[in-house]
Amino acid sequence: MEVLAVQPYIKVHREVVATEQRHIEYERNLYLYKDRIISQYHEFPIQRVRDISYRSIAGEGGTLYLHTDGGLYTYTVTSSPQNFIDVCKELINK
Repeated sequence: MEVLAVQPYIKVHREVVATEQRHIEYERNLYLYKDRIISQYHEFPIQRVRDISYRSIAGEGGTLYLHTDGGLYTYTVTSSPQNFIDVCKELINK
């Protein structure tokens, strides 16, 4: 199946070693298909996605919100997700 849109996101893992706290960033992608959205560990059927929105944070990217029947999922993005949102909303509203 063809990927309609890809949105890079960052997952931050925090770990404490002795007296030091480390932040490890992992670069991942959201993949939008005609019938689903796939992240590293989740798969969302498009009929269970209710909305998608974005809030920018001081010009340094922001947070992408994926509203589903199973809850709200957030993704930290460093680039504009507008294309991903536009294509996703077209699918949701069909």
